Amino acid sequence: MIIGRKPLNLSLYRLALTPSGLGEETPKGFKISNERLEFLGDAVLGSVIAEYLFNKFPYRDEGFLTETRSKLVNRETLNEIGIKIGLKDTLEQVVSSRQFIGNKSLFGDILEAFVGAVYLDRGYKFTQKLILQRILLHMDLDGMISTVTNYKSKIIEWSQKESKVVEYKVLRVNGNQRFKEFVVELHVDGESVAEGKGSTKKKAEQEASKNACETLNISL
Repeated sequence: MIIGRKPLNLSLYRLALTPSGLGEETPKGFKISNERLEFLGDAVLGSVIAEYLFNKFPYRDEGFLTETRSKLVNRETLNEIGIKIGLKDTLEQVVSSRQFIGNKSLFGDILEAFVGAVYLDRGYKFTQKLILQRILLHMDLDGMISTVTNYKSKIIEWSQKESKVVEYKVLRVNGNQRFKEFVVELHVDGESVAEGKGSTKKKAEQEASKNACETLNISL
């Protein structure tokens, strides 16, 4: 078994291997598929990875941790891992001769559902150990860290190439002396393009830059 133990509730794993394209409707019109398990697994996976990164990088800021976690649990990464740990072969055995066409993130979705099934079957601690020992090892953490995007640098680089003038303006500072939230607006040639928030001015500028990259379709 992929989890290394005999399942206590086999029906959960069968459900995890039932994407919406294979789901059947109940008499009441409810479609039986792995989508609810996928939702749960996504939350558990994100939580475990977040705690792992928090402990591994004690001196890195929130922006770095958020960006790294996002890269580790994105659809493309999870899809590749789902195939590597055998979910593709397992699904093919289940589907057999049935006609079925899945989406491009099929095995990533199934992996999340699978994590949700393990969580319900064995609890958080077991699932945490499974993720760290059997899923995380397939993630190229060092490679992903080297490509964590500095959005402000991207905006500056783009502005120089396009001969644009970029300015960051602090609109307001919310909160009190202990808990501040900076709200920054990014202007290009005098026009407001994006807004960002953060616990420091630097973080707010990064978020504004990220939002501007999306608005201006700047490739990362």
